[in-house]
Amino acid sequence: MVGQSKSLADLGLTAQQGRRAEVTGLTVDSREAKEGVLFAALPGSRVHGGEFITYALRMGASAILTDPEGARIAETALSESDAALVIAEDPRQTLAFAAALWFEEQPETMVAVTGTNGKTSVSSFTRQIWTTLGLDAVNLGTTGVEGSWEAPLAHTTPEPITLHRALAGAARHGVTHAAMEASSHGLEQRRLDGVRLAAAGFTNLSQDHLDYHETFEAYFEAKAGLFSRVLPEDGTAVINSDDAYGAKMIEVAKRRGQDVLRVGRTEGADLRILNRVFSPTGQTLRFEWRGQVHQVELSLIGGFQSDNVLMAAGLTIAAGADPDRVFATLPTMKTVRGRMQLAATRANGAAVFVDYAHTPDAVATALYALRPHVLGRLVAIVGAGGDRDQGKRPLMGRAAGENADQVIITDDNPRSEDPAVIRAAVLDGVTEAGASDSVIEVGDRAEAILRGVDALGPGDALLICGKGHETGQIVGDNVYPFDDSEQASVAVAALDGEGA
Repeated sequence: MVGQSKSLADLGLTAQQGRRAEVTGLTVDSREAKEGVLFAALPGSRVHGGEFITYALRMGASAILTDPEGARIAETALSESDAALVIAEDPRQTLAFAAALWFEEQPETMVAVTGTNGKTSVSSFTRQIWTTLGLDAVNLGTTGVEGSWEAPLAHTTPEPITLHRALAGAARHGVTHAAMEASSHGLEQRRLDGVRLAAAGFTNLSQDHLDYHETFEAYFEAKAGLFSRVLPEDGTAVINSDDAYGAKMIEVAKRRGQDVLRVGRTEGADLRILNRVFSPTGQTLRFEWRGQVHQVELSLIGGFQSDNVLMAAGLTIAAGADPDRVFATLPTMKTVRGRMQLAATRANGAAVFVDYAHTPDAVATALYALRPHVLGRLVAIVGAGGDRDQGKRPLMGRAAGENADQVIITDDNPRSEDPAVIRAAVLDGVTEAGASDSVIEVGDRAEAILRGVDALGPGDALLICGKGHETGQIVGDNVYPFDDSEQASVAVAALDGEGA
């Protein structure tokens, strides 16, 4: 956007004081402030951005966007400056709309999906369907921007300036279709406001991020914001009607006047799963679309993946694609890296899978889904992250203990906490599940993976839970290179004398 200039009015903003400013850039980082730049001083969980207004003004910022509290914090500096001051009750949402107007361009057809689990897979499958249909498409989220145009992203749902910069970049590179992950943090912080959606999806809701949202109801309300606020009234809500919170989310969508497309096994679902037959390498899915029966072969492990595939199919149909053409693409779907990914196979045929399961429900779902594909024993490696929701740690262990034949507890991303304390909490859950005789604790994650692989006999399978696609392990303030899939291959090579 070199050389671009817009007035505050062009960005939908009105200054309460200061000179009329021509804006040449937007930032939420006071260190990037300079003449022409609008600095957004937003409320934060630890410190209010208003604390940095004085510095931004010293750097030459031409405009400040903040809330009444931010204006109060920097009252003296603002009174001595002629910079334009925009005060908004909800500065995060105001910034999101301003960023959309600043960057202007977005892919013509966009969808978003929220839920505790499945967001990355659904958005990737949606992009894969569009691509197979011959459309230029991307998905944005945990794995960055992938597809016809690629770029890294630091967060699942990045802050609005970064998000709209990515959307504009994709559009300028010819991308016409985009599928986004909508995290609860991103929705709560209004990061998606200003994104023009044709449809939005809801996968499920289970315990996660209660360190941030504090209550489960607040967590649900954050997710519901995708339908109650972001998706327009003429958009279509694609809802997993099997989930306990599906009916509640349908009510939210209907109150907005949105069309609802239901996905699930329940009677009345528009895309209804009728049956599934599992094999060691995939599954046969039989489903119904508004009275017409279809059957497809999926090279995907886990019943939940067929749920994700149909959610993606529903989103593409809701966004205007022909249903029969969509269903014809489903056998080509490929698993997302780190999502029930076959990472290695032992010489005796035992398989090692890597999955991003990092919530109790995700661990239980992944193990339960893998079981029909496994003739022998199912071994699980599980841990829990530090500096995050402590309440889910024993629940992670319980989920593993109830669904696996053997459990290995190891470190995930301990961050600033004592790893042994985290492992002990996970172990308590395994013990509560009555599986104390089939659990071992191995702190070193590489050693845990080696021991898990070594335990596999013919027909067995190992599921390494927690980190999925991640390529680093956070210990203290350091990020050490670590890739579960790579470690699984190394372990197989060490034990069998050959590559995966």
